[in-house]
Amino acid sequence: MGEITAYSATVGYMESMGVPGAMLPLTILVEFGGGLALLFGFQARFAAFGLGVFSLITAFLFHGGKTDAINFMKNFAMAGGLFFLMLHGAGRFSIDHAIEK
Repeated sequence: MGEITAYSATVGYMESMGVPGAMLPLTILVEFGGGLALLFGFQARFAAFGLGVFSLITAFLFHGGKTDAINFMKNFAMAGGLFFLMLHGAGRFSIDHAIEK
């Protein structure tokens, strides 16, 4: 969570890429909240979809150039895994599974 430990630097980076720095709290909420939802398997399909879309958006906004191809592909790979989780669910050891019973 480098966004929290280097908040001012992250705001500056976001603004240099044309994204309002005021979006950083929402970014932190999406990453942290979505991560917790996946960890515990609560609303996992919804969280996976949101994080997958978020990963694709950040791939294009922040890693779209040739100089950052590794991070661009990393974000695409994460999105692929998240969309797989969205389609298949969190599994039998999740809160979602316990609620469905």
